[in-house]
Amino acid sequence: MQHRIIVLGAGYTGAVAAGRLARRLHREDVAITVVNAEPDFVERVRMHQLAVGQDLRPRPLGEMFAGTGVELKLAKVTGVDVDRKTVSVTDAGGIEESLEYDTLVYALGSGWNDQGVPGTAEYAHEIASRPGALRLRERLARLDAGQPVVVVGGGLTGLEAATEIAEARPDLDVALAARGGLGDWLSDKGRGHLRKVFGKLGITVHEHAAVTAVEADHVTLADGASVPAAVTVWTTGFAVHPIARATTLEVADTGQIVVDRTMRSVSHPDVYVIGDAAMAMGHGDKPLRMSCASGGFTAWQAAEAIAARLTGGKLPNVPIRYFNQCISLGRREGLIQYVTADDRSVRAALTGRLAAVYKELVCKGAAWSVANPTFGMPIRRRRVVRQPVSTGPAVKTAA
Repeated sequence: MQHRIIVLGAGYTGAVAAGRLARRLHREDVAITVVNAEPDFVERVRMHQLAVGQDLRPRPLGEMFAGTGVELKLAKVTGVDVDRKTVSVTDAGGIEESLEYDTLVYALGSGWNDQGVPGTAEYAHEIASRPGALRLRERLARLDAGQPVVVVGGGLTGLEAATEIAEARPDLDVALAARGGLGDWLSDKGRGHLRKVFGKLGITVHEHAAVTAVEADHVTLADGASVPAAVTVWTTGFAVHPIARATTLEVADTGQIVVDRTMRSVSHPDVYVIGDAAMAMGHGDKPLRMSCASGGFTAWQAAEAIAARLTGGKLPNVPIRYFNQCISLGRREGLIQYVTADDRSVRAALTGRLAAVYKELVCKGAAWSVANPTFGMPIRRRRVVRQPVSTGPAVKTAA
């Protein structure tokens, strides 16, 4: 019988993992199925561009997986039973189905996090998904000149959203509300460049200003101040899909699934978790941040570990580390902040037009790697010689 591998989600991590597995394992031995709700790959790192009216290149998943032996199933995941080893899905026509697996790769990722702030769900816009970005796109297009837009959140997504909106719509009054200082985790050079770009684009910055409530026409800050907002864009972090909490998988307080260094669940060894859904440790035993940068590492690690365990090969033991943080500041400006292995900023930073080009190449490279997950990777399909351990606890470090 073929070993059934089901990959949940075809984002940056799920698509790459499926492609690598197809390259590593003989088709006669495995059946690889990718379950995804949408027919196209979504370039999540470009949602702020989509929101301001830019058109993104369509990337059909069917074309990406053509000829690989990977089966694409268009359906929404509604439940996972890790004890019975089944996945419940519903297709676009409402037909429900239960899929059985031998190995599960959980790559459902994350969505926006409203942090429980009153009014956020009712009045704020999110750009963590394509539907959210398209709704914001429609709303921004209806705004008249001079109307206020407030971006809440001073992280990478908030910086990119605020600058993209301000550059695309210089007629709007754009503001950013950050809980801390503007770019306070960056180097001196990085912070200086960020302030220069924000000033040039005319973006008002409310620093050390937590938003405590969102209304239809304004946001309220912790000190009681009211900031006008015809549109509020909420970018205060991500929350993982709630499906994991509903299972018997061991999860962290964040709802992320706890994994070992091969991305295998510590409670269910036939489940691997990649991307934002994984509580994985990087350099210095620090949790990896939710990001595209982290996702690529985890996808590679999981795929190689699954192939190794199925074929009796050597487990991967490559440490996961960071190199830089890439921030687009509109189409003409960028900031590349170099970091330590555990993601702390160092003095060096690349700024200006060259940084914008660098960031664009990174985005193109990420999408290209999804469409070509095995380019330059030698074909070393190995025969499945034994089944992976399916009972008992998983080890917490790579063997």
